[in-house]
Amino acid sequence: MINNTSIPLPSSPSGERNGLRQFLLAQRRALSVAERHAAALAVAQRLAMEPGFTEAAAIAGYWACHGELDPAPLLERAWTEDKIVYLPVLAGDTLLFAPYQPDDPLRRNRFNIPEPEVSPADLRLPSDMDWVLTPLIAFDATGTRLGMGGGFYDRSFAFLLEPGWQGHHPQLLGLGYAFQRVEALIRQSWDVPLDAAVTENALYLFAKS
Repeated sequence: MINNTSIPLPSSPSGERNGLRQFLLAQRRALSVAERHAAALAVAQRLAMEPGFTEAAAIAGYWACHGELDPAPLLERAWTEDKIVYLPVLAGDTLLFAPYQPDDPLRRNRFNIPEPEVSPADLRLPSDMDWVLTPLIAFDATGTRLGMGGGFYDRSFAFLLEPGWQGHHPQLLGLGYAFQRVEALIRQSWDVPLDAAVTENALYLFAKS
């Protein structure tokens, strides 16, 4: 059964982060298939009702692994509304995004995660996305996100931290379970905050400082 309790986070920026990561990973993996599916459907229903979903033409999802909140139900809704769905593709230590339709060919990257098998000409930049659905381990009330520790999303969307950025602003939406909401995370200088986070229970919008 899903535990909806927000988990307190001690203030140590490194060791405690790793401890929290392992604790929440274990909780996430312990969810049953039925619990994961129910949460994914609830998140999809909640986000599909948002005006931003109607306006978004390019939606970046991800291939859910290790119990991550699965964006597939929302991506299926996006296809029915003729939106272009993208999945991340590793490009060195950053991400590019490849268009994806059901049954398109896939290949495994170095982390054994499926990626669309497309030509380089079909890849798009992070700044080309409208909505970016991001997996997470934890998030807090300020939109700070704790991921797996690889830094791929932070490096890829670092342009959003630039004070003078005048280009397109993709909306970063963290997808997770209610128990992944914690009291506080220490934000590092390279952490790109979320615009919103959504769980099976609620949508959280974060003010920009």
